[in-house]
Amino acid sequence: MKFLLTTLNAKYIHINLAIRLLYELNKNYKGLEMKEFTIKEPKQGIADFCADFEVIAFSCYIWNITQTLEVCRLIKLINPNAKILLGGPEVSYDYEDVICLPEIDYIIVGEGENPFREFLEQYPKIEKVSNLVRKDDEKVIFVPKAANFDLKLYAGINPYSNDTPEELYNKVCYVETSRGCPYKCEFCLASLDNQVRYLPMDDIKSNLLYLMQHGRVIKFLDRTFNIKKVFTIEIFDFIVKNHKPQNVFQFEITADILHPDIIQYIHDFVPHGLFRFEIGIQTVNQKANLEVQRKQSFDKTKNIIKTLDYKVEMHLDLIVGMALDYWEDIKYSFEEVFKLYAPELQLGFLKFLKGTPVRHKAEQHGFIYEPNPPYQIIESKYLSKNQLFEITLVEEILEIYWNKKRAIHTLKYITENNSIFDFMLELGKYFASKQDFHKHTLANIYDILNDFAKEIYPQDLILHQLIAIDYYLQSKIKPQIKYINEIERSQKHDFISKYALDHHKFRHIIIPINFNFEEYLLTRIIENGTFECVFEYNGVEKPKLIPVVEKQYA
Repeated sequence: MKFLLTTLNAKYIHINLAIRLLYELNKNYKGLEMKEFTIKEPKQGIADFCADFEVIAFSCYIWNITQTLEVCRLIKLINPNAKILLGGPEVSYDYEDVICLPEIDYIIVGEGENPFREFLEQYPKIEKVSNLVRKDDEKVIFVPKAANFDLKLYAGINPYSNDTPEELYNKVCYVETSRGCPYKCEFCLASLDNQVRYLPMDDIKSNLLYLMQHGRVIKFLDRTFNIKKVFTIEIFDFIVKNHKPQNVFQFEITADILHPDIIQYIHDFVPHGLFRFEIGIQTVNQKANLEVQRKQSFDKTKNIIKTLDYKVEMHLDLIVGMALDYWEDIKYSFEEVFKLYAPELQLGFLKFLKGTPVRHKAEQHGFIYEPNPPYQIIESKYLSKNQLFEITLVEEILEIYWNKKRAIHTLKYITENNSIFDFMLELGKYFASKQDFHKHTLANIYDILNDFAKEIYPQDLILHQLIAIDYYLQSKIKPQIKYINEIERSQKHDFISKYALDHHKFRHIIIPINFNFEEYLLTRIIENGTFECVFEYNGVEKPKLIPVVEKQYA
């Protein structure tokens, strides 16, 4: 039998760990193959390839289920005798509507290792396969068996043994060291499995070493990596002692329970930039947290972030739309978290994933959400449709100007002097009136920001100059002169000579400003006066700011 393990990844750089694990556990089965696609590939081409197999097994998630079902329909048109088997979190709960589709034959519910092996061994007589949903004369039949896979059986398994080093280096490589989560956050599927189980340590290290040698970005899938202090430090220590210069490691942690010994280990041994921490703050509102059985101390979380952000790159998450989280609560959470100046802040919207308790409480809180993936909130007792729409404008501006690092100094200045939430909201409205959020150029981004600042803050000269500085810091090659003109040509010539700038090797832009930018970067204090800001371009990297020795204060 020709049997295909496959999935549609969200992006080319992504890798599906699930099908790799299933393939490695069953690769001795004759006829089993594995192949990945992406959701943006032509569906007909994917279906043409898959239709050559007798059974096609898809790994299904919220981001690919719509495209997967479309491919399944096309497969059945090409080869009506092909059998379609689905698995993954998106079809493990409330699966009735999916199994009733004519193009879907089987669904594996929950962990796939045991049922998938049984399916391979027993097909086509699959009546006794564990946790398999099937149809018999239009009747849906489910054979439940509550038995988790013994993770010790992953001893000696390297899920990436069939990937080339080139593929691993250019993609995000995922590592699983444990399953389950001790917390019960009602919006998260991980809350449904509170038994934390670990893979064999020797094999974790062996696979990590392989990825460090051949890969670059390595992301751990553990829902809370720092549950066990000894385990966390042992993995950190192994990475520190064996990593390669190109490696970056990302962990999802719960910051307010980070053990002092782990913090001290990071201070003492972890090189700057080696680790990224993804921290789900979600909301600062404790009432909203408790409503979804989430316990968190924002003060502790904030202190941990501030303590470690000089070593570890922080990626913070907020969720909009939780019960008891009103407009002012969301604004407060956003502003408090933004003040931490994490390199990336994700402003997500509550999603009602199949199987999660929050979906079952929708009526209680007046939640209305999209009936199709990604099941995102539309409105509730706490937020109107219009309020949610306006927060999407904040999200767009956050992504364009902060997460993509296009107006870092401008937005920090706003945060220190105004409401950053209100600023992003009004800028979002202004941007939407001038340009499509998803069809803009780099020039559009700065022109809109500059025009907006002139209209809303006409007297704030420092703000206007910071926008120009952010613009001049963005390009690798000397950009068009905009927003603030350079000093006179003769002055520039004298300046380059005075400070011995290499004008043969580099290109320079020198603009006059009314405050000491270098001092501002260090102290966040505006020192008024007459100064020059000097940008040096080499055409390969982002420009350097050349320090100016003389200070000319007002």
